[in-house]
Amino acid sequence: MYLSTVSRPAAEEPETGPRRRRFALVSGNVVALGTVSLITDVSAEMVAAVLPLYLVLGLHLSPVAFGVLDGVHTGATALLRVVGGFAADRFRRRKLIAGIGYTLSAVAKLGLLLAGRSIPAIGAVIAVDRIGKGVRSAPRDALITLSSPPEALGRAFGVHRAMDSVGAFLGPLAAFAVLLVVGQSYDAVFVMSFCIAALAVVVLVLFVRERPPAAATDGTAADGAAADRPGDPAVSVREAFGLLRGGPARRLVLAAAMLGLATIGDGFVYLLLQRREDLGLRWFPLLAVGTSLAYLLLAAPLGVLADRVGRLPVVIGGYTALGATYLLLAGPVDGWPLIALTLTLYGAFYAATDGVLIALAGPVLPARLRTTGIALVQTGQALAYLVSSVLFGLAWQAWGPENAIRAAAVAVAGVLVGTLLLLAAPSRLITRKVPR
Repeated sequence: MYLSTVSRPAAEEPETGPRRRRFALVSGNVVALGTVSLITDVSAEMVAAVLPLYLVLGLHLSPVAFGVLDGVHTGATALLRVVGGFAADRFRRRKLIAGIGYTLSAVAKLGLLLAGRSIPAIGAVIAVDRIGKGVRSAPRDALITLSSPPEALGRAFGVHRAMDSVGAFLGPLAAFAVLLVVGQSYDAVFVMSFCIAALAVVVLVLFVRERPPAAATDGTAADGAAADRPGDPAVSVREAFGLLRGGPARRLVLAAAMLGLATIGDGFVYLLLQRREDLGLRWFPLLAVGTSLAYLLLAAPLGVLADRVGRLPVVIGGYTALGATYLLLAGPVDGWPLIALTLTLYGAFYAATDGVLIALAGPVLPARLRTTGIALVQTGQALAYLVSSVLFGLAWQAWGPENAIRAAAVAVAGVLVGTLLLLAAPSRLITRKVPR
């Protein structure tokens, strides 16, 4: 259902109906999913905060090798997003599929202990962790869309991503605290990360509901689309990939892939900052804290703004902030102003794009195929990210870090033009603000 079809509730609607729900911030299911993501991100960011140091400075990886591993970290298992999304739609068990993904990521933290200094083993463990993320992301986001009315999708994803970013904020601080207590013992970080990830799985099992109340009581999803019914036929492979034959869905997947090509990865950004400012190694995890703080403060407000003014303008603004981040890293500004501006803009980029892009996609995807459709969008981004990470590592090694980051800024400008050409016309249907 398109956002432009949503109308104002009737004047005679009782206070217990949709009008009253409008004043609720988000549903309980969204809060529960946000709590799971918060705890999981504490675990994930503990590892992410120390991994670039461990690989580049500890194991002396070249920029190209780090680019490959960084790409694997996000993109190598991208196709499993589609598998996980399709399985969740076909078997109507979104919570179960998400739970499998969260469990795999938790187990991978222990795998880092066993991998030692073996680069192939570390790459395999990182791949398992990303399999978990790939499997869980689309079912989780589909549960959010099915638990929220379409006029509040930006707000729902904004609140979820804000809770997620609280975890991203606390994770590097936790890693910093562990390293402060035990010294340069990365194993201690990995063990603590596993224990926290296991807690997230417990919260998912106990508090997240498979079907929101609206779907359970009247047979419709929260956005008014038909919800899963026991007698409905199972989703077929042909039906799932038929989404790509539809104009809006196909354009969104292509745009997501283009935008993924403009993203080089957090590790490179933080390594460039550390290199330029000659930061001490123990302070390195705090760079991610700065980004997460900006993300935390901006995610919910930008989600609400996206509901009011349109989601595409907010996404475009986010990638503009990303281009400005890259230019700062190659510009004349240095010292604390550089660090503060870079981390603020980088956090604003995530706040304006991470959940808003999925909110942009949600209303054009049918409820029974929503998880698959979201997975296709995420897969397009992830595969492109794998390519961009490897290319940036090659550019760093061939041209130097400053020239490589300037080239990345040019790439951002190019993909923004392409995204506007793909989505500007259909945005009248899928990003128009909802009547109040």
